Amino acid sequence: MTVKAYGANAATEPLQAMDITRRAPGAHDVQIDIAFCGVCHSDIHQVRAEWAGTLYPCVPGHEIVGRVSALGAHVSGFKIGDLVGVGCIVDSCKHCDDCDAGLENYCDHMVGTYNGPTTDAPGHTLGGYSQQIVVHERYVLRIRHPEAQLAAVAPLLCAGITTWSPLRHWKAGPDRKVGVVGIGGLGHMGIKLARALGAHVVAFTTSESKRAAALALGAHEVVVSRHAEEMATHAKSLDLILNTVAAPHDLDAFLALLKRDGTMTLVGAPASPHPSPQVFNLIMKRRSLAGSMIGGIPETQEMLDFCAEHGIVADIELIRADEINYAYQRMLMGNVKYRFVIDTATLAA
Repeated sequence: MTVKAYGANAATEPLQAMDITRRAPGAHDVQIDIAFCGVCHSDIHQVRAEWAGTLYPCVPGHEIVGRVSALGAHVSGFKIGDLVGVGCIVDSCKHCDDCDAGLENYCDHMVGTYNGPTTDAPGHTLGGYSQQIVVHERYVLRIRHPEAQLAAVAPLLCAGITTWSPLRHWKAGPDRKVGVVGIGGLGHMGIKLARALGAHVVAFTTSESKRAAALALGAHEVVVSRHAEEMATHAKSLDLILNTVAAPHDLDAFLALLKRDGTMTLVGAPASPHPSPQVFNLIMKRRSLAGSMIGGIPETQEMLDFCAEHGIVADIELIRADEINYAYQRMLMGNVKYRFVIDTATLAA
């Protein structure tokens, strides 16, 4: 089936309207009419070939929500009309230790929602800046939020799970003090989720102007990281730091805020490396510097269900498909609170 989409034919070209082909649903496939697709900073990195290996045409988008419009003969967990989502994963080997543990995101053969290998034309996956997608049922998520919130649910499929997975893995909750570095697409979800899990949340920003916004999102305290005296008041006090910043920066200033046995996990993905931290900042308090990448399908469903129960969605700005290049410019300037979401109905305009 031919559907409308937005994508780029080269790293130096703007995104533009194009027609793409979707496969007919196989026995275990779910066909989804996409209603909304969130815009992630990694979309920019990939479409502009700032990350190696971009394949063109590149149709980004891995924060997808919509309705089931067709089912394969052997699909039993969904029905026509269900509200569903698709995140960053559309395939994996299904039988390795990672897949068996429900951590398909770490499978060596995980296939991304776009720019991943597939036998479908044009030979690589095409993402959610489109009218429709066909996905194996294993990688389809159930949406339990009210339909009126659907657009604001879309970013949960990446920004939500990217922050939820480390918060759960490192046991954020009551009697834990959690720092969230960066108040953007990822950071604003980290604040909301850590607060809902019962943690004491300290938000870190380089901008004084974001102090009130961070408090409104649920942070108990806000620190302007450019102010050494504010940073010093939190020295050796945090159990976990969720570092969402997608640009290289000094990690040592934040490592010094961890308690003994505290962990800072990196979830922001800069195009170039961070400066290496000082080893003594780690060994003197048995601190850990870790990383975390999205999440597996079971924990993504867990996150969506938790958010539905607690009324949590992303803060978004809804855009038309033909506004995507302007949206990218604004994202690079940090001018969005906090996630753009494409109304895919405008693809047909």
